[in-house]
Amino acid sequence: MKARGAVAYAVGLLAFLCAGLWLGGHPAKLPEFLREPFVNSSSSLTAEASELLEDNYFRPVGADELSNASLQGMVRQLRRRHRDRFTEYFSPESRESFNQAIEGRFSGVGLSVVPVKRGLRAVQVFPQSPADEAGIVPGETIVSVDGDSIAGESSNEATAKIKGPEGTEVTVGVLAAKGGKVRRLRLTRAEVALPNVSSRVVTVDERKLGYVRMLSFSEGVHAQLADAVSKVQREGAEGVVLDLRHNPGGLLDEAVLSASLFLPEDRVVVTTESRTQGGSVHRTVGGTLPRRPLVVLIDRGTASAAEILTAALADDAGATVVGTRSYGKGVFQEEKGLANGGALKLTVGEYFTPDGVNLARSHGIHPDVKASDDPETPADEGKERALGVLAGQVPG
Repeated sequence: MKARGAVAYAVGLLAFLCAGLWLGGHPAKLPEFLREPFVNSSSSLTAEASELLEDNYFRPVGADELSNASLQGMVRQLRRRHRDRFTEYFSPESRESFNQAIEGRFSGVGLSVVPVKRGLRAVQVFPQSPADEAGIVPGETIVSVDGDSIAGESSNEATAKIKGPEGTEVTVGVLAAKGGKVRRLRLTRAEVALPNVSSRVVTVDERKLGYVRMLSFSEGVHAQLADAVSKVQREGAEGVVLDLRHNPGGLLDEAVLSASLFLPEDRVVVTTESRTQGGSVHRTVGGTLPRRPLVVLIDRGTASAAEILTAALADDAGATVVGTRSYGKGVFQEEKGLANGGALKLTVGEYFTPDGVNLARSHGIHPDVKASDDPETPADEGKERALGVLAGQVPG
């Protein structure tokens, strides 16, 4: 055979074998001399393992299930190796839930809760939500979901059972704040717009004080915060307690814009360092609110953007921090979409407070005044302590 003919034959054979693979053949069935180039890659090995599992596992298993499991496995390995608690794989369904939370909405029954021994204590019941219409009030405890006790479960595990697609039903066991018999309520889940910021004026030692609670850093929350603080100031508040307890954070830009409400222009809010993105300094865009005494209330659930805002207000605005130490999250993430409709939420860098502190290394923000709430009592001891500290800072 002439050289040109031999080359043509080889190319044709290779094209035929590749077509066989594309049409459904398997690399393991190739001749020995061709198997290694095809099999000796991680993607081919994954495909081989997936086919073996689909064909031989003792229970039926689908390609989507295996693909999700493979991605979850990669993420788990990175989390273990680098002690990274925050990188996650979102399936298409869980990505939708995550994005709803960032947008300030979710499908559920309309409760803000904290974990207690018997389950989840309701801290806030959102107006016109399924929980509100069923008569659940703050201070009551959800002790079971669909007949199963949630005592001892993590907050994430328990709340995941209560949330679900709009229009579906869930039965919760509710225990009154004073105890008694558990009542069972059947609720229909609905899309709930999260009231991220609430406010009111209280009087302590004959001084009018503003109390503003902020639940997350979803899109546009800085505008809600500005409205809430302005409202209590118009009503005569001489200072403000900003309650960031149980606030898991959210969007970095919202933390910067929220800090800008209280600080002059061009003050450093946070700096970031990233292997792929380099360094960046995030500064305020200019204060818009009158300066008043300010206390920030935090706990172990205060994390991420909530910690960034707390540190900026403490370092640059002289705010007093009351509560227990914060979570201590010193890294930030970005969401990267995948072809299957899911996404990877990847840790891409670290952030530092205006004083140059990484909160993961410092184990969170340590309050100036220690105070904690006892979840087993109807009183809110942390809030009362914060208001008392603020009252002492307001001129008599």
